[in-house]
Parts: sequence; C-alpha cells; structure tokens
Amino acid sequence: MTVKSLKNLRDELKSKDRTIITLLNQRAEISIEIGKVKDEHGLNVHDPSQESKVHDYLSEINDGPLPDEALRNIFREIISASRAMQAPTTVAYLGPEASFTHLAAQSHFGISVEFLSQSTISDVFDEVEKGRIQCGVVPVENSSEGSINLTLDRLISTPLNIRAEIYLRIIHSLISTCKGIDEIKRVYSHPQALSQCRHWLRKNLPNCSLFEVESTSAATQRVLLEDKEGAAIGSNLAASTYGLTIIAEGIEDNPSNTTRFLIIGNDKSEPSGKDKTSILFGTPHAPGALYNSLGPFAREQINLMKIESHPVKDRMWEYLFFVDFAGYLEDDKVKKCLEDLKSRASFIKVLGSYPRGNTPL
Repeated sequence: MTVKSLKNLRDELKSKDRTIITLLNQRAEISIEIGKVKDEHGLNVHDPSQESKVHDYLSEINDGPLPDEALRNIFREIISASRAMQAPTTVAYLGPEASFTHLAAQSHFGISVEFLSQSTISDVFDEVEKGRIQCGVVPVENSSEGSINLTLDRLISTPLNIRAEIYLRIIHSLISTCKGIDEIKRVYSHPQALSQCRHWLRKNLPNCSLFEVESTSAATQRVLLEDKEGAAIGSNLAASTYGLTIIAEGIEDNPSNTTRFLIIGNDKSEPSGKDKTSILFGTPHAPGALYNSLGPFAREQINLMKIESHPVKDRMWEYLFFVDFAGYLEDDKVKKCLEDLKSRASFIKVLGSYPRGNTPL
C-alpha cells in the first residue's frame, strides 16, 4: 500500500467520523426530548427493558464486520451518555472501587453515571431503600461457589424490585507491590475468590498463608498500604487503579467462572420480550408440599431456570424457596401459575420481572 492510498483511506475515515458525530448529536437531541417526556410522566430515566430491546435490535441489523459484542460495548456508552443528559443517575455498588461488582455495574450502566462505593451488601440495599441512591448492584450467585446468602437474606425483606441482571466473567489476577512470585509470603482476598483459585494457589504458592477479607478490592488496599510481602487476588482494573503489578493473570481454577449480579431499585421493569421473573415462597409442613407447589409451573409449561432452598433465620429447619423462571409477571400463563401457587404455598413474594442478562460464551 502506498502512502498516498493510506492517506486516502484516512481521509475517508475522517469523513465517516464527521458523519458519525453529526448523527450522534442528532440522536442526543432526540434523547433529551425523551427525557422530557419521561419527566412529565414520572418515569425513571434508567429503563433496563428498553435498553435491552435496543441491544437486541442492534444485533438484528448488524451486518458486520463489527462483532455484536463490540457494538453492544459502543452503544452502552452512547446510551449511558444519553441517560446522563436526561437526568443524573446514581448507582450504589459493593466496593471499594475496582471490585468485581464495580466492574459489573460499569458493564451495564456505562461510565456516565455516578458510582457510589458501599462497604457491605446491606449498605447497598439500605442506601437504595432510603432513597439516597437510585439503583444498587449486588452479587447474587457464582457459577462455582453458589449463592451469596447475604443478598438472599436481604431479598426476603426488602421492598425493592429486581430491575435487571448482569453476568460477568470473573478473571482473577494475582497482584502485588512485589516484582515476582518468589517474594510473596501472604495472599489476601474475599473468601469466594480464594476458593475459586484454591488449586492454583496450592500448586504455585504452597507455603503462603491465606487471609480472608471483605472484598477483592479491600485485599488490594491491604497489600498496597500494609503488607509489602503480600499479594491480593483481584481484577486487572484493581491493579491499574492502585498501581500494582500483575504477577499472574487468569488464576481461577474454572475458566468459565461467572458471577451473576442483580440491579435493584424502587421501580419495576417493563416487559422486554425476553424476561425472567424471580419469586420466593414458603410451603406448609406437609408431605408433598413442595411437589404440589411446583405443579402450576408444569401445567402452564413455564421453564424453571433455578430453584434453591434457603433457611429461615429465626425458625430452625424451616426453608423458603427462591425460584427464577422464564416469562414476565403480566403474561397470562404466569398470572395463572402464580394465582394457583398462592393457594398451595404458605407465603409468596414476587422479587421482580426483568430482562434476561446475556451469559458469557
């Protein structure tokens, strides 16, 4: 390729960029008008169902060569910027900064929001319940380690709704102020992160002491401020945020290690066409009670995506059941199913209907 032809191609790119910027600004003007309509009708600026429809539409019309995932990433930031022009959005997450929950929140909301770090899962719920922050992001289950009981406990009592879900592929790195693995004497991280890397740690750091802390980012701060012979298991974002060295990357034992996060808020999500509903219910102490409670799902041919028992804290050997199933709360067959379930269960609570998240490949 000659220098002249390269210049011609770059000039063509400039022309396309000029067109893109013009169209983006035209889109932003329409978005501002949408914000005014939402404000007049008291609607929330954050609309997970509509945003899910936008991403699905983009995939439908995408002829390449740009991959769908790249297109979603680009439009996530376009939507984030548009949302910010409509009204400020505040999001609480389990912190500190650069935690995996922070990464999950960014992957959904984009960067044009105000992220507010919280020390505990309960703090996230509290801030949103009290109306000080609009949305919250909390982890609910991991593909390797199972459910996060603190989140399930709060879902039982909270008045908030599940508004969306996020699946995040978890890639753990060993990060430190040390320059090499031979200098490391102690490893810090969240209990689940340590468990997810146990085989790698046993093989590569057999003589190191392992210490549990409240989050992967807290582990990062521990080695940054207190232990110069320590290392943390955390994200690459944590390493770059705090100026640490990545000693080893991808140290999780399961290469498909994924965590599911929930977005919680006061509003309810509208149907998107590809929805999931989450409920919890209790059953009477009688033979076949759980079997009878699941009958309505079979009769209406509703796909159960998850069912899990969870102990009732103040009642020994009593359990509630968390259930996720395909469909939206106002679908006819879902309404019939839940109406029938009410007559069979001792207690039922709808946690939310929301767009199904994209699971990592």
